[in-house]
Amino acid sequence: MDDHKKTLSVIIPSYNEGRTICGILNRVLSVTLPFGLKKEIIVVDDGSEDETAHFVKQFIRNNPEAPVKYIAHRVNQGKGMAIRTGITYVTGDYVIIQDADLEYNPDDYTLLLPYLYSGEYSVVYGSRFLNKRNRHSYASFYWGGRLVSHIASLLYGQVLTDEPTCYKMFKSSLLKSIPLDCTGFEFCPEITAKVLKKGYKIKEVAISYSPRSVEDGKKIKWTDGLEAIWILLKYRVM
Repeated sequence: MDDHKKTLSVIIPSYNEGRTICGILNRVLSVTLPFGLKKEIIVVDDGSEDETAHFVKQFIRNNPEAPVKYIAHRVNQGKGMAIRTGITYVTGDYVIIQDADLEYNPDDYTLLLPYLYSGEYSVVYGSRFLNKRNRHSYASFYWGGRLVSHIASLLYGQVLTDEPTCYKMFKSSLLKSIPLDCTGFEFCPEITAKVLKKGYKIKEVAISYSPRSVEDGKKIKWTDGLEAIWILLKYRVM
């Protein structure tokens, strides 16, 4: 293990998340990472029409020492495109995707990081379904996630319990090496398919989960589950 202080880059794709963006920034900043790791926070504002930009810029002014980068798309292009933009700004050794809402707890970074830091794995997913204490907002999302995970397992020969999870953590060198075509929520099945086709094993770790409702701003739809299945099939046969 080399001696330089390693960094975790946190990509936060954001679209109309003015109500929660400062809350998630505070939670990410407050996490004490293991092994003395530093943080790099990359907010990609995907053409928000609310006050997301105002709040992030104000947060940066009020916290000048915080390692926060703000990048803005002029128009909304989709979560996948926001993540792809974020990847180009990553300078850390490891990278994780963090939704701008408060469904996922940044304290769980400490559960995932040891598997990358040890060198045993290059990819770690946080599984909501491995933690039996978690609740789920809608039965359709719960069963849809289980179905997508089951199909991914069948197609790619590795058992996954939570393929659509937001918490996907990678060695940055691996993530940067994979060309992506996604623009929307299909980032998840595309990166899963391409990682597994490269022969990497994905480690799953139980994480906490506090789902929000559609009324509170949840954006994913049941049709995104159908698209995920199509993406998994497409990259399996390509």
